[in-house]
Amino acid sequence: MTRPTVIDIAREAGVSLATVDRVLNARPGVRAKTIDAVQDAIARLGYVRDMAAANLARSRSYRMVALLPDTDSQFVQTLADALTEAAALAAASRTELDLRRYPPEDMHILAERLAALSPEDVAGVALMAPETPVIRDAIRALKARGIPLVALASDLPNTDRDHFIGTDSHAAGRTAGVLMGRFCRGLSGSILAMADSMLLRDSIERRRGFDEVMQAEFPGLHVRPTIETHGSPEALRRALGDCLDTLPDVAGIYLIGSGHRALAALLRDRGLLRRFVVIGHELTPHTRQALIAGHLDAVIAQNPGHLARSTLRVLRAKADRAPIDEGQEQLRIEVVIRENLPPEP
Repeated sequence: MTRPTVIDIAREAGVSLATVDRVLNARPGVRAKTIDAVQDAIARLGYVRDMAAANLARSRSYRMVALLPDTDSQFVQTLADALTEAAALAAASRTELDLRRYPPEDMHILAERLAALSPEDVAGVALMAPETPVIRDAIRALKARGIPLVALASDLPNTDRDHFIGTDSHAAGRTAGVLMGRFCRGLSGSILAMADSMLLRDSIERRRGFDEVMQAEFPGLHVRPTIETHGSPEALRRALGDCLDTLPDVAGIYLIGSGHRALAALLRDRGLLRRFVVIGHELTPHTRQALIAGHLDAVIAQNPGHLARSTLRVLRAKADRAPIDEGQEQLRIEVVIRENLPPEP
């Protein structure tokens, strides 16, 4: 059967080819009733647009912007490297990526950088940031200018973001809870939880899932209030040191965010390596070495390469107002222990 064409759409909808072109490219000047007629014709005919050919014909290119926090987090750096590699592969499809960093301690600077983005220059934005009121407002203003935005690694569900790219953080937290409880089987006492910031949606959801499992299945283990380090190794050392000085019954440590290097250094200085069950997130060069050394018991990870490639695919789809392959963009939660470490990239 011959594939339907724009000529078929025009004939079916009773409009001109120029009108079909305006509707397909979301150009102004078409009445809502006419748009509906064209879209109904597209649905009846089963027309699927070849976006690659359309973009090539009109020499369209995509300039995407990714905004990541400027921290020494190895996961953020791993993600930045993966985005750079994905953009190099996507260059053949006229896609380029402008990777930018922002100071994580000042959301007003990030809001200003979002406000400076223009739809004439930017086809889409990927953002890894906490969901604060100033960022919610900045995202809504960005969307009002017609620029699609995807939340990267940590969701922004109460904004107008177009899509979230990452694992299910609530399920990841529940996974961490099962691992902690089973690794501590037969023990009772305190579980320390540490996060960079509880403003990050992934931290909130991980902690919620973790608590659900611990309270329901391992009541002998008491999870203490989350210690926020704001990405500071010194803050982690000071806060965790105080807990170890005052709590004699610590059985495990749950690292909700980054901080593996500072934690290992503190435990090494105190002669406490391998003393506690330690569960963390994200496979990085340091967590890999910590798993091998045996002072990190398990890591709940996501594939940064998949995360990066999915980011560019979804942003291109949003820029083209095209559907997303949900199955292709769904990221799996991976549980990594020393015995199943994948080869180093």
